[in-house]
Amino acid sequence: MSESIDVSGETKEEKYESLVPQIEALVDGENDLIANLSNIMSALKFGMGFLWIGVYFVKGEGDSKELVLGPFQGPVACTRIGYGKGVCGKSWETKQTIIVDDVKQFPDHIACSSLSKSEIVLPAFNKLGEVILVLDVDSEHLANFDETDKMYLQQVVSIIEGCADELIC
Repeated sequence: MSESIDVSGETKEEKYESLVPQIEALVDGENDLIANLSNIMSALKFGMGFLWIGVYFVKGEGDSKELVLGPFQGPVACTRIGYGKGVCGKSWETKQTIIVDDVKQFPDHIACSSLSKSEIVLPAFNKLGEVILVLDVDSEHLANFDETDKMYLQQVVSIIEGCADELIC
């Protein structure tokens, strides 16, 4: 495992192309999900300069399921989020990636940090197609996320799904 991340490139796409293989190398040979998620969050935070990045795990049974904060990097965060609530809960509910250009315009947005201006949330699935966690990324800039982020962060979610397969499914 590498002890540092070296992101190169001028464009967002070039930075992701540099970073994603390093994230794959970080988790190679490590089977602890929390250790892997912690390193992935750090690599993305410092590699891409996000305001906040983290995961929320789906926890609980039946109607008492909720999203519970997992490894993250950035300011302190909301600990629990209900099904369908905020951007994270809505991504869980719809099983789709959600890009929000201006969080103030998103109905039912949960403001964990007043610094957050835009957000992207991607669900991760188990082998049964159930959402097991969501990857949440916040920016202090309006309209900071686009299809490039979605494409490369989906690759990261696939890495996470591979890490989670044997431990959560």
